[in-house]
Amino acid sequence: MKKLFILLILLIVFINLFGKNMFDDKKKLADSAEEICPIKVGEQVPEVFVKSPDGDHVNLKEYISGSNAVLIFYRGGWCPFCNLQLSGLNKIDIELVEIGYKLVAISIDKPEKLKESMSMHNLNYTLLSDSKADASIAFGLAFKVEDEYNKMLKSYDMDIEDASGENHHILPVPAVYLVDSNGVIQFDYVNPNYKVRLDEQLLLKAARHIAN
Repeated sequence: MKKLFILLILLIVFINLFGKNMFDDKKKLADSAEEICPIKVGEQVPEVFVKSPDGDHVNLKEYISGSNAVLIFYRGGWCPFCNLQLSGLNKIDIELVEIGYKLVAISIDKPEKLKESMSMHNLNYTLLSDSKADASIAFGLAFKVEDEYNKMLKSYDMDIEDASGENHHILPVPAVYLVDSNGVIQFDYVNPNYKVRLDEQLLLKAARHIAN
């Protein structure tokens, strides 16, 4: 009986010490933008696959391995605030490359939609498709869009089903991550208010600081 009691105590201690991390390893889909639990500074970029504009599968962690990277999560090319952000990034992409960064922007848009965005904004940096929302979920940024909000988007000709080619009704909260050459996050900016984005000049300043 005494041994059983000791084992029970040890089990409780183990769960308290390690259980939370075990269950938190796999990020889950949030019910709203305000309830997400994004990965933070000091954590590793998750192993996750996305797609190139040509539809090829890309291991995100391998793709950015060996160099510093700027990872941008945006909602899609249908979002006017995202389009402003994409255009703003175009102003600093050359400088980011000069100081050793890969600039990668990820959305739920399917590959062919990425090509439209690249052409529209004359982008030189990389866009990747997370149409199934695997990366958004792995980064803890994904939330389920409410039916009413989805209907409102459609009324403004913003169709996330058409954009992604999926009916999951998932969006990422817009986010910016600066990642070092070992895949460790050194800076993060995540804002549930999709209308507020990190200014590109502040992003460049933060990138320079980390690179030095």
